[in-house]
Amino acid sequence: MGRTALVSRTTAETQIEVSLDLDGTGKAELHSGIGFFDHMLDGFARHGLFDLTVKASGDLQVDCHHTIEDTGIVLGQAIREAIGDKKGIRRFGSVILPMDETLVLCAIDLSGRPYLGMDTEFTVPKVGDMDTEMVREFFYAVSYSCGMNLHFKMLTPGNNHHMAEAMFKAFAKALDAAVSYDERITDVLSTKGSL
Repeated sequence: MGRTALVSRTTAETQIEVSLDLDGTGKAELHSGIGFFDHMLDGFARHGLFDLTVKASGDLQVDCHHTIEDTGIVLGQAIREAIGDKKGIRRFGSVILPMDETLVLCAIDLSGRPYLGMDTEFTVPKVGDMDTEMVREFFYAVSYSCGMNLHFKMLTPGNNHHMAEAMFKAFAKALDAAVSYDERITDVLSTKGSL
């Protein structure tokens, strides 16, 4: 049985459905109504080799906040569900990823304890049709609904499109490493005996 999940969430503001296969090939079908956000999610799927479908309908007449935040909540839940009991996985993942002039560090611990550390600053309010402050809101939602430590540090800032894209790709590569199996790990990787 594959490591997959299908999670949906409906509120007065949004309807979100996410399907995720952690052992996919990087295929994505993305419909959030926010072009730049779909572009970021496509990079996440492709570079993590995750199969990802996102169907989101939100109150975009207000702004992009609810749609992006709620997609983060549902994606975090899907990651948590797809991982399962965490037996045999490496648990930690990190990467330093370049994108042209930018360089970002991303580190993950699938500890079950949520935390977001983000040392990045955007210099424009929007990229395309997405507010740059929503990058933080998205990753906050993912980290807390999944129960992961998630840290970003922008080592070399630059073009805001490149910074955001580097973060999504770095998150993908770090998550792929964290959920990968190591045959030497026969249980969960924790002195507590559980995560």
